[in-house]
Amino acid sequence: MLCCDGIAGFFIRNSTAEELDSRFAVRPEYQGDVPKTHFKPKVRKTLSARRWKVALSQDGHVDIAGGVHPSIKGVVWEFLLGCFDPNSTFDERNELRQRRREQYEAWKAECRKMVPIIGSGKFITTPIITDDGQPINDPSTNSDLGDDSEAMSTNDAGLDKKVTQWKLGLHQIGLDVIRTDRALIFYESEANQTKLWNVLAIYAWVDNSIGYVQGMNDICSPMVILMENEADAFWCFERAMRRLRENFRSNAHSIGVQSQLSTLAGIMKAVDPKLHQHLEELDGGEYLFALRMLMVLFRRELSFVDALHLWEVMWAMEYNPNIFTLYEMSRSRSNVGADKNVASNIDSKLLKQYGKFERKIIETGQTEQKSPLAVFLVASVLETKNKRLLTEAKGPDDVVEIVGDITAHLDVKKALNDALNIQEKYLSKASASLSCLLIRGSKYIVKVSSSAFALLYPVIGSIP
Repeated sequence: MLCCDGIAGFFIRNSTAEELDSRFAVRPEYQGDVPKTHFKPKVRKTLSARRWKVALSQDGHVDIAGGVHPSIKGVVWEFLLGCFDPNSTFDERNELRQRRREQYEAWKAECRKMVPIIGSGKFITTPIITDDGQPINDPSTNSDLGDDSEAMSTNDAGLDKKVTQWKLGLHQIGLDVIRTDRALIFYESEANQTKLWNVLAIYAWVDNSIGYVQGMNDICSPMVILMENEADAFWCFERAMRRLRENFRSNAHSIGVQSQLSTLAGIMKAVDPKLHQHLEELDGGEYLFALRMLMVLFRRELSFVDALHLWEVMWAMEYNPNIFTLYEMSRSRSNVGADKNVASNIDSKLLKQYGKFERKIIETGQTEQKSPLAVFLVASVLETKNKRLLTEAKGPDDVVEIVGDITAHLDVKKALNDALNIQEKYLSKASASLSCLLIRGSKYIVKVSSSAFALLYPVIGSIP
């Protein structure tokens, strides 16, 4: 596991599927329970540590292309997710990394004042306060707090709403941490579980408008495994959440991912109206059966290795070379889209630096129609199940069962290619619909103008 640029001498040759599985080893008792890995690295296709080093110029500028060897995934993910500018140097990245580590430690110290167990090597799995903010003094509840329980009780006096809300969720993070990737040997260690809990707890404090929502643990876990330094894992997760956080925004009536589900419905209505109508008739038109796939990016449907492969291919396809600058300039933690003015005037040389998926959006001028690749990936899954859904699905439960069959059987490469084809088909239909609207609009304007001219003609005609 590497978190910095010093990578010489590690895994120079290409990896096999067996080597990938061994790097993310599964505990013997779970061997039969986890999905089988289907991803097979191709000879001379994997970006090895040696090729990665060669891809860096003398001062550290990067040129990324191709697959990624597991020994350098963490380093490459930092670029794909916008942690660093691809035009930055070694020195610039090291300086920024140090500032971020210091910021993380400052936030961690702030959280430790409120909950002393943070940074102690342990984590919480039982509530520490009541719903109204009163500390829970049950010995079994605070058994993991050691000598800090009294300090915690003192600090709980006069809790404001933000602190109360954050503390109420800490035990849920702990419960989810215990369940996260528990088949992996990595999480047999309490220290590694604590590392995941720390990152999620501190993120929940920093991004308090979203807080912690179940599913974030599945997104964060690979970063904790790949990044040796806890602060680096936090910042990698923070950038991943820039893309995903709105999916986790929820209230008593809705959850943010419903926006993507609505987009999925629109895509299916455009590319496969027959299937969409069938799903609507089965009360599946809201596509809630796809919620988990979008929330955690197919983590539950794939083996750990396949999920990582899917993510980095998706991020590479969605890559925007300006993503670092856009994130740094934005005060919001929400994902930032491409500047439409820049996109419309982009030159061909810069366009080549964009990912294939992102580039297609810019080339077609459909920046307003932008949807994550994951949505089109779900659409491709539905298309592969088209026949079964149309003939066998008689109700929502049947839809869930048929779509659920992709677990451990999804061919990631084929699904991604199908997703790109669906995107192209959808954008083509969107362009055609827009053109039709413009033509209809222009005819309406001509008609209105002609009528107006007829009304005004007597007046105009009377002017010498």
